[in-house]
Amino acid sequence: MLTMLVTPLILFMAIVAPLWLILHYKSKRQIENGISEQEREQLNVLSARAQEMSSRLKALEGILDESVPHWRER
Repeated sequence: MLTMLVTPLILFMAIVAPLWLILHYKSKRQIENGISEQEREQLNVLSARAQEMSSRLKALEGILDESVPHWRER
């Protein structure tokens, strides 16, 4: 009975725990470093696209308001 508990514990401590610690501290270090220049550029591109989509959506809603008066209530 004792070997049934010891074997998984040894495997956990030898394989899973070190990997867990390595990945934990690696992700913690990435968070502390902040975002990279490439990620910042991607955020800027996505922000610009979102603003364009917002203006297009407002234009489409204006067109629908004129052509179909009560479309929001449907």
